[in-house]
Amino acid sequence: MSWYRTKFRCAHRRGLLYALGHDCWAAIEAFTGEPRDHDDIDVALWRRDVPALVRAFEGRYHVWAAGGGLTPLSADRLEVPEGADQVWIRTHALAPWVADCVLNRDRAGRWVSRRDPEFDAPLEQVTWEREGIRYLKPEIALSFKAKLNRPKDSRDLAVSLPLLDDTARAFLADYLARRDPDHPWRSLV
Repeated sequence: MSWYRTKFRCAHRRGLLYALGHDCWAAIEAFTGEPRDHDDIDVALWRRDVPALVRAFEGRYHVWAAGGGLTPLSADRLEVPEGADQVWIRTHALAPWVADCVLNRDRAGRWVSRRDPEFDAPLEQVTWEREGIRYLKPEIALSFKAKLNRPKDSRDLAVSLPLLDDTARAFLADYLARRDPDHPWRSLV
């Protein structure tokens, strides 16, 4: 069972987060067209935009930095602790969480991979867009999923792989060769 009271649809999150006037992006299912159950839909945004998110949600939502513990953020406390890579959102301190936002660092405005910090690229090169919603490219999402290699991640690979072009496959193959040469996905990619 999900730890969320309600599961926000991606379009709802788009309205909620794009209202800030900042970039945000989601992950893999939109690419494959193959729905599966999700505990949540992670939406990513720039770490540098968290103060704007906190200010925009003030009075409507509570925003908490997550990573090794929970730290409430407010207009008086805008700085995300160093170890926090997510913010969780809820309507009040005792309410269930309604959104989970992954925080992405940037290097001179370029997207930086949390799994491979040496890799950075313009946001437009690591995402694609449909109907006003920006999504992480599947090869990038799969590079994140490879670390955990859960059954749902292997399913996402199986569904995505036939749809990947040569460039996307080459990216994923190179990532796996550099980061985990013995990974079971290497023989599939």
